[in-house]
Amino acid sequence: MRIDHLAIWVTDLEKMKDFYEKYFLAQAVAKYHNSKKEFHSYFLAFPEGPRLELMHRPNVPENLNDALKEYLGIIHFAISVGSEEKVNGLTEWLRRDGYTIVGEPRTTGDGYYESVVFDPEGNRLEIIA
Repeated sequence: MRIDHLAIWVTDLEKMKDFYEKYFLAQAVAKYHNSKKEFHSYFLAFPEGPRLELMHRPNVPENLNDALKEYLGIIHFAISVGSEEKVNGLTEWLRRDGYTIVGEPRTTGDGYYESVVFDPEGNRLEIIA
């Protein structure tokens, strides 16, 4: 068994798709639209690993969690970029482009080299070596 994909409800589908394509080399398949449910989505494929599904429907309520606090449930997902140098470089690129860096590049107690950033809609994303 393996994880096939992770899904995220989003407010701005195109902005989120562009973010993951630009910074994480994701490739989107054709946009899906279900007019009866007012539902739109993209599946994003990465060079390897599970896919990410970005979904939008106008009547989905906003998440009331504070992105700077931790709550029960899924708190983050991680994308491996392959090396410490790439973690550092991507973190700086995201910082220059105005994204919030929540955790500076470092080696964690469990041995990962990572940084943590918020995507455009405040989802916590670990960038790991």
